[in-house]
Amino acid sequence: MAEDGAKRATVYFEPALHKAIRLKAAHTHRSISEIVNDAVRLALREDQEDLAAFEDRVAEPVISYEALLKDLKAHGKL
Repeated sequence: MAEDGAKRATVYFEPALHKAIRLKAAHTHRSISEIVNDAVRLALREDQEDLAAFEDRVAEPVISYEALLKDLKAHGKL
């Protein structure tokens, strides 16, 4: 059942993903919409956490990949 204010959209799933979502919906007695909404909400929450982590580390020094490799080699870690 749709939530109040819910918007309708057409989403195209790969056949194997669609089958997996349908089976999960049946097994958990939830709708495909509930499962997809939860998955999108989780992905957005993870993005928000990643952005917060980047912000927390903005003052850390930046090192190039080449410099990192040289440092690891110099300290016997490569």
